[in-house]
Amino acid sequence: MTLIFSHRGASREAPENTMSAFYKALQYGVDGIEIDVQLSKDGVPVIIHDESLKRTTGAKGNVSDYMADDLRKLDAGSWFHHDYALERIPLLEEFLAWAAHTSLQLNIELKNNIIPYEGIEHKVYALARQYNMTDRIVFSSFNHYSIRALRLLDPDIDLAPLYSSGLYEPWNYVRYLGARSAHPHYKTLFPEIMQGYKIAGITLRPYTVNSKRWLSYFFKWQADAVITDDPGLACSLRDSLQKESRILY
Repeated sequence: MTLIFSHRGASREAPENTMSAFYKALQYGVDGIEIDVQLSKDGVPVIIHDESLKRTTGAKGNVSDYMADDLRKLDAGSWFHHDYALERIPLLEEFLAWAAHTSLQLNIELKNNIIPYEGIEHKVYALARQYNMTDRIVFSSFNHYSIRALRLLDPDIDLAPLYSSGLYEPWNYVRYLGARSAHPHYKTLFPEIMQGYKIAGITLRPYTVNSKRWLSYFFKWQADAVITDDPGLACSLRDSLQKESRILY
């Protein structure tokens, strides 16, 4: 069965990468949640996508310009709807403390391809170990040096390079990095690439799959997972396809 990961939580129902978005994703019955992690000025892992604070908090400057306590004072919800004016930027530790009591799988993306946060790999991994979550987490990044750094920390954790271009035989590159999963942009996955990944035994979780047509494509190919902004559509479509399969067979 293809698993469903909610991209930044239920980001169409609540402000992305906030606890409200994570609560709503869980209510949809998703299998996993994807989050983005950066470091505050004092080196604390926080959950936010953009390097700049402007879009989701209205504040000036970058995440890396603020101490964690100051980031926590920012309004991370009003941009989405005034009902979420009290929403805050979550600490990774806060999120893991909550997720540890669920059955969710997690995709933690290290957002260090633009700002090279020193030590982010060790800090994120240490928190995952602290909450005994390493066996339920896939760590991903567009910065493939981070993939290698994480592999040196632990030979067993699940790692997935993110990429958006058409790579030649990408499963070989994934193996070269020491990873056993891949998170490519969904439009790079032509049938021959899907088949190559299956033969290579690489776990495949394409991003960000939001249309019924593309979701159906990956469900029929039995991709290991999809990362989507629309968990409601994905869950209902998967259920309906499973019912059709049971009727046919």
